[in-house]
Amino acid sequence: MVYLTAAVVLVGLLGLANLLLLVGVVRRLRMLSAQLPEMVNGPEPGEKIPSFTALTSEGDPISAESLMGAPALIGFFSPGCAPCRQLLPEFVERAGRTSDPVMAVVVTGGDDDAAAEFERLAAVARVVREEPHGPLQKSFRVSEFPTVITTDATGTVIGSDVDLPETVHA
Repeated sequence: MVYLTAAVVLVGLLGLANLLLLVGVVRRLRMLSAQLPEMVNGPEPGEKIPSFTALTSEGDPISAESLMGAPALIGFFSPGCAPCRQLLPEFVERAGRTSDPVMAVVVTGGDDDAAAEFERLAAVARVVREEPHGPLQKSFRVSEFPTVITTDATGTVIGSDVDLPETVHA
């Protein structure tokens, strides 16, 4: 009986210690989360697209100015991203139906195999490949994949989301 009482007291003390540690962790996480900046994914509607220059996968220069003059569609994709694989056919289909500028940024690490994505996107868009946390992601403030940005003819952002908009207004 003494052993059983000792075991129950030990389990109770371990449970109490676990509870105290959990309360400490939760308090610490709350303090840290209050210090984090609000996460923004892409430019807000009404903002101008940032100024940028990059080289497409074919070596051609592309810039913010080359996307102006007509509504533009800009997509950020990453290989190995399940939502990107789901959105890619719809993006390719939408891009194929328009004569407006379309840019696709494929964000890959050195070991990612993005050949299939390049082939599908290169047929309908100007494709830029960049490393994670690259200059285009920083300029456009993209932190989630996929991200689709639509602009009007002046380069003003109409929408920025992880999905295609229902319509792209001319």
